[in-house]
Amino acid sequence: MNNNRGISFSDIDADWKLALDPDNVFWGVIPRDNGKFLLPDNLIDLYKKEREHLDKELYDFRFNTDLNCIYIDPTDRCNANCPYCYIPSKIRKQGTQMTAKDLDIVLTKIDNHFKNVKKKTVIVFHAAEPLLAKDILFDAIKKYHNKFLFGIQTNALLLEKKDAEFIKKNRIGIGISLDAANADINNRSRVTTKGSSNFKKAVQALDWFDGYEGLNVICTVTKFNVNRLSELVKFLHRKEVPCVLLNPVRLTQRRSWSLKPDDMVLAKNLIKAVGTATELTRKSGRQIVVGNFANVILAIISPAARRMMCDISPCGGGRTFLTVTADGDMVPCGEFIGFKEFSGGNIFKTSITEAMKSRPFREIRSRTVEKIQECNTCDFRHICGSPCPAEMHARGNMYQKAEFCESYKEIIRYAFKLIAENKVKYILRNGSLEQMRYEYQF
Repeated sequence: MNNNRGISFSDIDADWKLALDPDNVFWGVIPRDNGKFLLPDNLIDLYKKEREHLDKELYDFRFNTDLNCIYIDPTDRCNANCPYCYIPSKIRKQGTQMTAKDLDIVLTKIDNHFKNVKKKTVIVFHAAEPLLAKDILFDAIKKYHNKFLFGIQTNALLLEKKDAEFIKKNRIGIGISLDAANADINNRSRVTTKGSSNFKKAVQALDWFDGYEGLNVICTVTKFNVNRLSELVKFLHRKEVPCVLLNPVRLTQRRSWSLKPDDMVLAKNLIKAVGTATELTRKSGRQIVVGNFANVILAIISPAARRMMCDISPCGGGRTFLTVTADGDMVPCGEFIGFKEFSGGNIFKTSITEAMKSRPFREIRSRTVEKIQECNTCDFRHICGSPCPAEMHARGNMYQKAEFCESYKEIIRYAFKLIAENKVKYILRNGSLEQMRYEYQF
């Protein structure tokens, strides 16, 4: 209302209108009456009452949230050759691998960095394929299980049943890479270095985990599988998978550029997949969550509760998380592995504190939507966050709007529609709403 800001009004669809302050995500979804839009008298009063503390809450979430997650790449190498991988192929073929001693040094340094923090730090073993270093990973987890919360992201090619039992016993988060419910479609993108694919092993792993609540499936959405996302959701629901991430392909490496699906095709199919997940959850009583869409819902109803930090500005890279590569380089995010200029130092030589203060990390934290043309006037700028800085750097300019801009807008409108239809309870993980309280209600 002052300083050229205030409530903006826009259409969600023929039934609903949106009132939104883009600067702090104060919002109201308002029904139309016979096609007309009537503004409730108490909306402005409520907005004036809540504006100041919502401004502060969002500012603190964007700029004052502490580092709380470390991705560790115990190996640069991979037994797959996915065409969209963000790690350059030379690194995946010839890269280094940590020894048990190396990994212990890294975890000790992380432990020392967080020694005065009560909440357990999250450690995710990521990389190309972390299970190439399976033995040292599991030994490290045994040693540090009381200090950290662990997760592993894998293509499942090296996963064995005894590994699954170890993961479940130790309450480790596990992400399985799978791009389709159909082997032929999956095999177009999830290719091994020997020319086969991970489909059989990934599906076998889902059976081993048998509904384990720490399991999620990571699907990279490309032009190959974009029209089959609902089919994948149905398949995973039958396999009792509680969560799937339908992530649009990152265009950090040039070889992935030809795999990008059309924005509106992506939006249409992701929306259809969310609808499928919602109906399966509602009818069966057994939940399957589309994790990246659930994060959009959280960005609206509880912005500071978001866990995935790609869709906030500045993003979480070099802010709430960082990546340690197999040779010890600290980069803001794994997407920056191919860009040596973004190293914040080497953990074997310097500290995490020094990395957080480094010029490359500060550069990533300085990329905000307020500095990006079009984003700076978009109503959804603090719901989308215009990802991803590494992707846009690879495209020639970090300060340009997101590649999937139009699809993000469509998906966010759909999120508001589902909120208006009171379907949030089918979209968020069980128990999430019970952990929240209303800041305001209108």
